[in-house]
Amino acid sequence: MTGSQLPHFQGISGDLTRVLFGPRAQQIHEPWRRLFDDPRFAFEEGLTPQERTALSYKRLRFINDAVPDPIALASDIEKLAAMHEWAGVVDAGMATLASIHWNLHIGSLADHDEGRDLHPYARMERIGTFLCTELDHGNDAAALETRATFDPETSGFILDTPTAGACKWMPNTSSAGGAKSALVAARLIVGEVDHGVFLFHTPLTDQEGRPYPGVEVRPLPQTASAPVDHCATYFHGMRLPFDAMVQGDHGRLSRDGRFTSVLGNPRKRFLRSVGRVNAGKLCMSAYSLGVTRHALVVAVQHASRRLTSGMTTDRKVSLIEHRSHHAPLLSAVATTYAATLLHREVVQRWTDSTATERADVERLAAMAKAWITWRGREIMTECRERCGAQGLLLSNGIAFQLAANEGTVTAEGDNLVILIKAAGEMLMGGFTPMPPSEVPASERSLDDSDYLQELLADIERIWHSRARTRLRSGPTGNPLARWNGTVTPALRLVEAHTVRLAAQSLLNAATGEPVPEVQAVLANLHRLFTLRQIKDNSGDLLAAGHMTSDHVQQLPDVEEALIEALLPYALTLTDGFAALEGVLAGHPMLGAPEPAAELVPA
Repeated sequence: MTGSQLPHFQGISGDLTRVLFGPRAQQIHEPWRRLFDDPRFAFEEGLTPQERTALSYKRLRFINDAVPDPIALASDIEKLAAMHEWAGVVDAGMATLASIHWNLHIGSLADHDEGRDLHPYARMERIGTFLCTELDHGNDAAALETRATFDPETSGFILDTPTAGACKWMPNTSSAGGAKSALVAARLIVGEVDHGVFLFHTPLTDQEGRPYPGVEVRPLPQTASAPVDHCATYFHGMRLPFDAMVQGDHGRLSRDGRFTSVLGNPRKRFLRSVGRVNAGKLCMSAYSLGVTRHALVVAVQHASRRLTSGMTTDRKVSLIEHRSHHAPLLSAVATTYAATLLHREVVQRWTDSTATERADVERLAAMAKAWITWRGREIMTECRERCGAQGLLLSNGIAFQLAANEGTVTAEGDNLVILIKAAGEMLMGGFTPMPPSEVPASERSLDDSDYLQELLADIERIWHSRARTRLRSGPTGNPLARWNGTVTPALRLVEAHTVRLAAQSLLNAATGEPVPEVQAVLANLHRLFTLRQIKDNSGDLLAAGHMTSDHVQQLPDVEEALIEALLPYALTLTDGFAALEGVLAGHPMLGAPEPAAELVPA
């Protein structure tokens, strides 16, 4: 007997693509989508880690050749983030190298423009890297030990690694890929005065891959993340010219050693120097979103094609017809829609922000980065499991990207650490809870999307109140104990805030959608997404009077009904991700897919 098939409402997939990628998709995303669907980026089986790294560098040059203005790309955060959404799907190592080269290296130089010649990078005669983290100093990067001592006789600098723990840890500084230069974060020492950490433009290797005098590079063992030439890098009295220091209003040094800065705080100078790390959070989020969407496309297509028992011996059904299989995937789809639309909003706020707004936007970018990359891990793990043993094959587009996503969790700020910083800022005035609704809970319905959003705001308020109470009532004279008592509810506040913003982004897309069917599907995704957070906090919401006991009892059935309503749209929803068609065709478990929607403007 032939297997049954679910209906596939393909007609609105193009509308969903429009919603997810926006009116400028043709300019921002489609060029990257076409580039990375080229056979030159196809997965290659059987390579050693070293061969895969070499291939990633080769592909890095393909990107450079395809970009009209490689230097301008570094300053266009929207296009730069978009590149990460598509690059990670085909080559995680290449995406890592591209992020370091364009965002951290060229971007830092462009942000502190002192007339430096960047043409060698535009022609990719040299590859840029970024050396900040040290073996003993990761999350406390302001305490870096590497020293750049001013030499009054030459007006230059002497770069040193004073201790073994001060070696620069994990940057791609080997001879692989060609000649390299680095931006090295080091303490500026003038006489007996330490002016704090600044960036120094430092050549590492020449065209033959030989280290410059004073540079020592030691390859590190292979990681479980993207295959990149990670190294430990040391400097032994390396001499740098005066113009090696990347200067700006945050810090200037005259040739006779006089230092000036508009910032009196060395920590603020450091943060200004390495400011591109904040833009990098948008890039890391984008990478995680791209590979997450691709994994969902693979998992849903596989589940729709793979036949299994239909509960009777004479009937076969597709895997996706089983509730145990499709329920977690549909929940993951809802989360991914919310995460993608949140990211779009954060990028837009970043590009539109003024100097006075930047601190708030940077905090938002940090919260989004942590939440998106963590959700990416969860969703890709679910997708891998739903594909069974075939999901373990690197060529099937999930397992490799899942491992590489671990790098995004740590890169540009370890997730937990940046969330702790955000939590502290929110408690010290960076957040004002929304007032509760005046409408009694008994008059509200779980079918009301506005009510669900209000419940998310109630969750924020609950955790904000708990954290503030803990902070005020903590032991005096012991700041660590005081914070230890506060940090758990403070982190729950950050999570609740990020979820509410993501849900609001999805709800805004639904309410602003002119096509009724698309609006209805997006509204159901919003409700399914919010219910997960509401379920996790239903006890607090009930105790505070924001929900009734009837609401709590209805939660499982409402969720089931939403899953049932969304199931016929499973393929349509993932078609909306506009995945790389050539890449999908190369996955052994899928074969030739149906054509995805082209990214076209509204």
